[in-house]
Amino acid sequence: MRILVAEDHAELARSVARVLRREGMAVDVVLDGADALERTSVVDYDVVVLDRDLPGVPGDEVCRRLAEQPLHARVLLLTASATISHRVAGFSLGADDYLPKPFAYAELVARIRALARRSPAALPPVLESGDLRLDPARRVASRAGERLALTPKEFSVLEYLLAAQGRVVSAEELLERVWDEATDPFTTTVKATINRLRPKLGTPPVIETVPRGGYRI
Repeated sequence: MRILVAEDHAELARSVARVLRREGMAVDVVLDGADALERTSVVDYDVVVLDRDLPGVPGDEVCRRLAEQPLHARVLLLTASATISHRVAGFSLGADDYLPKPFAYAELVARIRALARRSPAALPPVLESGDLRLDPARRVASRAGERLALTPKEFSVLEYLLAAQGRVVSAEELLERVWDEATDPFTTTVKATINRLRPKLGTPPVIETVPRGGYRI
């Protein structure tokens, strides 16, 4: 899951990014509205966490422009105001959800996951392939009834491959969707993660390598 955090308070932005990365999300951070618009024009995000009080281009204007574009990114507005009128105004701009500050990180994570599940191609609440099951909401993966001990990044890779429903996913696509901008595009981290994930999934193997194509389940 690829997330953009647009928040002008650098300490809060870094704190949110740390929490989301611990949850296995790929997170990019910008500190103003102009950078938010630039990043969303080149990266296909699942969710944009957007502060309403951004400098430069205000968060409201960023939200309005995102709503006008043919993007599948969901927008979660953050604001210091919790009044009904402010929430209504936020939704009228095209926001998908609204969270007043201060907020609990657990609620932020839950709302982001809920928004990400509202993809254009609706997915079932539990992803399955044979005896392999993955519950994104509960963050639990199992095979033949046995819970799998996966790292957050391994879980995210498995989730993305299962969501592809048999489609071949390239290493480049996995790198873009599961990792963030801090990752070296020439790294072998995708291959290394797949190699660590395979034995944890047991036998018979479920992840197929497609020559010159990528991976699929």
